[in-house]
Amino acid sequence: MGKYAFEETSLWYRLRGHLRTVLTHKYHVAEGCFKLGLYKQGLLHDMSKFSPTEFITSVKYYDGHKSPNAVERELYGCSRAWLHHKGRNKHHFEYWIDFTAFVPQIAIGCRMPLRYVAEMVCDRRAACMAYNGASYTKSDPWNYYARTRSRVIMDKDTRAALEKALWTMKEDGEEAAFAWIRSVLKITKGSDYTAEKLGLSYEPYGDFEDEKRWMSRLTQK
Repeated sequence: MGKYAFEETSLWYRLRGHLRTVLTHKYHVAEGCFKLGLYKQGLLHDMSKFSPTEFITSVKYYDGHKSPNAVERELYGCSRAWLHHKGRNKHHFEYWIDFTAFVPQIAIGCRMPLRYVAEMVCDRRAACMAYNGASYTKSDPWNYYARTRSRVIMDKDTRAALEKALWTMKEDGEEAAFAWIRSVLKITKGSDYTAEKLGLSYEPYGDFEDEKRWMSRLTQK
């Protein structure tokens, strides 16, 4: 048995599997975005996945359990498909990373317009639904985020809004999270905001136990 699924599976299997995953993901993102009134974003979400740079790589390294980008990154040290993707899709916080000459910071997170934060929430929910299938729970988007929360480069206001939405989803359910997002989109018109204006604290939600457990599992391999 090979280390990677693409070493053991046919092209047809991987093509069919990747298309099913992408279309399932897009369906759930659209479902979430439509609940928030973000119809254009829901329809156009992740269209770059059908570009040759992303599509060919994703079919080649399709696994069914983790992102093909992760496999490409393991094999070559970086994922060109991911670099292409995150540079063209504004719902990824990585799109908004810039650089500064001021120490101690080098890379900084720029504040994301709130409509893209909302799409990011839908994206994370949909990714968990696509990969976890019937085992998906409302806690999955938060749990996935919590694995790396202390190591991501993200604007503090963007982080506060994202954590509020994902934590509300985990604790109170998806409808409560969507209701909160709709309320702040209405207030901000989907753009300008700060955590303070939204009535949020900059203190992180929950604790870092999920991340500690995840890192412990990684270091044991």
